[in-house]
Amino acid sequence: MQSVLLVEPDYKNKFPPLGLMKLATYFREQGVLVEFVKGKSLTHRQRRWDAVFVTTLFTWEWKRTVETIRYYEKSTGSPTVYVGGIVATLMPDELRKEAGATVVTGLLDQQGKLGLPGDDRIDSMVPDYSILDDIEYKYPVEDAYFIHATRGCVNRCAFCAVPKVEPTYKSYQPIIDQITAIKEAHGEKRDLVLMDNNTVASPKFDKIIDEIIEAGFGAGARFGARKRHVDFNQGLDARLLTEAKIKRLAETSIWPLRIAFDSLDVRDDYERAVRWAARSGLTRLSNYVLFNHEDTPQDFYDRLRLNVELNEELGTKIYSFPMRYSPVMRTDRRYIGEHWTWRYVRGVQCILNATRGVVGVKREFFLRAFGANSDEFVELISMPEDYIMNREAHEDSDAREWRECYRKLSQSQLADFKLRALNGKLTVLGSGDQDVERLLAHY
Repeated sequence: MQSVLLVEPDYKNKFPPLGLMKLATYFREQGVLVEFVKGKSLTHRQRRWDAVFVTTLFTWEWKRTVETIRYYEKSTGSPTVYVGGIVATLMPDELRKEAGATVVTGLLDQQGKLGLPGDDRIDSMVPDYSILDDIEYKYPVEDAYFIHATRGCVNRCAFCAVPKVEPTYKSYQPIIDQITAIKEAHGEKRDLVLMDNNTVASPKFDKIIDEIIEAGFGAGARFGARKRHVDFNQGLDARLLTEAKIKRLAETSIWPLRIAFDSLDVRDDYERAVRWAARSGLTRLSNYVLFNHEDTPQDFYDRLRLNVELNEELGTKIYSFPMRYSPVMRTDRRYIGEHWTWRYVRGVQCILNATRGVVGVKREFFLRAFGANSDEFVELISMPEDYIMNREAHEDSDAREWRECYRKLSQSQLADFKLRALNGKLTVLGSGDQDVERLLAHY
């Protein structure tokens, strides 16, 4: 090959595409011309390439991804288009049928996946940061060492894609070697991001922490005038955390401490981990709060509320990031969980639009945004969108009238209302019940 084009669809994402960055290193070692583009570029489409490599990420970006693949299949010279990444691994047959490309599944750690010599080395290669200079898009996190201390996960959570993308748990990969190689090739980076899916499950957890500290990321570490941060980006498993492990994490410049809180089933483990963190001086925390899965809206609210109460008691700052569940094999975001409705999910999105996707740390803010209790929260997310997003304009008029109508409904009337107003974008009139019809008129 003399020239290859690396492509990432133009979705918004936080981190640069590590797979493409490693491909760039592989090809440049062989003297191949490499260029990187994000989205559709007519200039690049009109040039002649020996091969085009397209990465994939979110299944719900299916349409955009397929359009991008097809776009470059029509490049001058009709190059072979290879497609890899998460979507390619989860839905290879569907992608072949829809896009007609050469689909590569899993990690590039086995000989022959690309039919190229030494292609089993690609996943372990140093990512080429220089390709990021080819595009105008700026990733929110760029100035960091992106590494893996472990691969895969010991769990098999039903909502997670990891068991298919990284099916084998590898409990240790040398950190110092990865950081040193990146530093020598692309200069020193300020922060350290571990892209692991379950670091705390590793029997070599202490060795991993030791290497993080040795690499210059101990507590209080600085990069010039700025603090250095260590980020275990995928969140840590509260069920596997111990006080000893929390204390070891506190020896690093971790910021923030991320702990997953996917359901109330892990409440005891989660709360215990937060208390250990506070005692160890780790007061800036973040967590991913899954909703629309097997939980109820009340369960979701209670998890968010717990964080607010822990903040007040412990002096922590826990920022929650609600994450809407969508099945890993689904190509859109229309899935509605068993205990949820379309309007409930939409109501949560309306609240998060106003809060920019983050649940703040203060009680006053939380009660205003999500309600005083779980019943009020369910009432809130049942309201018309405009009443949720523009509360000040409606709360003393239309919204107040809506609440009065809603709270008067009997159980049978409430069931009728839910069937007509909450299960889809369209409101179904014709109840025959005056109270229900009066409420439906607000939609």
